[in-house]
Amino acid sequence: MSAELPADHETRVVTTLEAFADTIIPGAKRSGQDRAVAGASPTGGAVAAGAMELIHWDATGISQSLGDYARALNDHAREHAGQHGLDLDGDVPPFVALTFEQRTDLVRVLTAPGHPDKPLWVLLSLFCYMAYDSAAHTGTAAALAAGHPGLTSMRLARPGADGLWRFPSFSYGRQLAELHPGTTDTGSPE
Repeated sequence: MSAELPADHETRVVTTLEAFADTIIPGAKRSGQDRAVAGASPTGGAVAAGAMELIHWDATGISQSLGDYARALNDHAREHAGQHGLDLDGDVPPFVALTFEQRTDLVRVLTAPGHPDKPLWVLLSLFCYMAYDSAAHTGTAAALAAGHPGLTSMRLARPGADGLWRFPSFSYGRQLAELHPGTTDTGSPE
């Protein structure tokens, strides 16, 4: 028989993982009461970019393990706090209770060469980057229309009215190759 989880278990998992994502790519607080997003940046970070949506997507292969990730992260936070004489606020998960600098120090340890679980933490970090850098969990045009923080900060060009991207000038300042004679008006090969 399995132990029953506390009613706020899922909330604690999400806030812990949000705090991790915010440590990887910091963002602006969503409100004055926001504890997961530390507010280390004036613009949107991984959380605003959809990191939670991306890691909950079953295509990532980690969606079923998110509770384990949060539990391990909070265990490491408790250990980190004990090693550094830190008092943690019990109203939030241990990792969330750390300051941004303390979270950063802990993530640096977890992702350092030689840490036994480094591949797991690097994998979770990569999904945070993917949410910010490519909006992998949603369509690019929709993400741009919604003001996705990563894509807009990179000044990704918006598609035309027909939803297609066209570039009137060459990105290298010169044409690199001749257009294939079988290319259609939409840019596809025949």
